[in-house]
Amino acid sequence: MAAAVFFIGAGGKLLRRLSARERMKKSLQQRIEDAVREEIQIVAYDPSWPGQFAEEEAFLRSRLPEGMVVRIEHFGSTAVPGLAAKPVIDILAEVRSLDEARVCIAPILESEGYEYFWRPEFEGPPYYAWFIKRNASGTRTHHIHMVEADSRLWIRLYFRDYLREFPGEAQRYSALKRALAAQFPGDRVGYTRGKSEYINSVTRKAQSYYSEK
Repeated sequence: MAAAVFFIGAGGKLLRRLSARERMKKSLQQRIEDAVREEIQIVAYDPSWPGQFAEEEAFLRSRLPEGMVVRIEHFGSTAVPGLAAKPVIDILAEVRSLDEARVCIAPILESEGYEYFWRPEFEGPPYYAWFIKRNASGTRTHHIHMVEADSRLWIRLYFRDYLREFPGEAQRYSALKRALAAQFPGDRVGYTRGKSEYINSVTRKAQSYYSEK
């Protein structure tokens, strides 16, 4: 049996971290509520993030059935050099079929301790397979977004590439995220919604810019 993991809470109180098995026993609604209330922390860019992505990509390709995962991309803020971010590696993975992801991939990753949800692409359907990976202390380290080739989430790569090419825009985004993290420290939904208008605006600009190159 794995050893229990403890951490110090508010007021010096000793608290026990739930194991992956215990988290999976909680109801879906409880797991969703816990996930959206986790503290938001923005940190300075870490040069190790690309390497962390590469390690996770290699793990996924070695652990999952051959051919089910077609394409794997590092996206989100940790994929932009110099950009402050939540220290969580966001991965966008193309799968042949979300039905296959549900039946074949989800059980494999859940057995490795990943948390598994169906998540809306934006504010509503369609939904896709979303996995949270945590370290031994229970802190998020990776988000894996599994979608099919026609998912609207692929437009997020325009946003990533534009911030990579224009560091000034990346710094504006960094300032916005720090302000929102201070405003919504335990509200991931509010934090995400606060970024939406900016992300959508820059994404449209990026699509126009790259279509003309």
